[in-house]
Amino acid sequence: MSTLFNVWHYLAFFIGFFLFAGGVFLALKQEKRSMMLSILFSITLITIVMSGMTVAIIDKYTKEAKLYKLENKRNLSTEQISFSGVVKNEGDYEIGEVTFEIKLVNQGLSSENMKAGTFYSPTGIMSFFGFTSDGSSKKENRPQQVTHEFVVAKNLKPGQSEELRVYFDYPPYFKSVSHFAKVYAH
Repeated sequence: MSTLFNVWHYLAFFIGFFLFAGGVFLALKQEKRSMMLSILFSITLITIVMSGMTVAIIDKYTKEAKLYKLENKRNLSTEQISFSGVVKNEGDYEIGEVTFEIKLVNQGLSSENMKAGTFYSPTGIMSFFGFTSDGSSKKENRPQQVTHEFVVAKNLKPGQSEELRVYFDYPPYFKSVSHFAKVYAH
């Protein structure tokens, strides 16, 4: 993942470095070796966790990507579906990667076609041998939702937009499909 850092990331790392340096300084002033090691371990662990959380939070609030003009077309000859649209950076900072996530949900199930375990299938010893709870083979199991993720843009500058076009195999047993699309900026 190629995350681009902005000024807020560097400020957070700067503050984290000084907290870490202060913790190490206090740990080295301890006379007991066991106390010094536990303080060093604690300050290192806290700094790593805080850095990870800070990067995620800053990314969430400074990098905004929006999806426009989403269209889908199904190619029956190759059993594929394509999605096209435009991704735009709506934020004030450059985005390293824009990930497009599409979820297809089969809604072609009516109550008379549903069996127990269509959405939930408990596992047990039989799943180890390749069978589901009703005794059928796992190969007959058809998921009712499919999710795909694609990286559709890299190094997207503020205000810049880029077209996207993705293809993937369409499940042939889906009857009536709802799709849910999202974009994530990293």
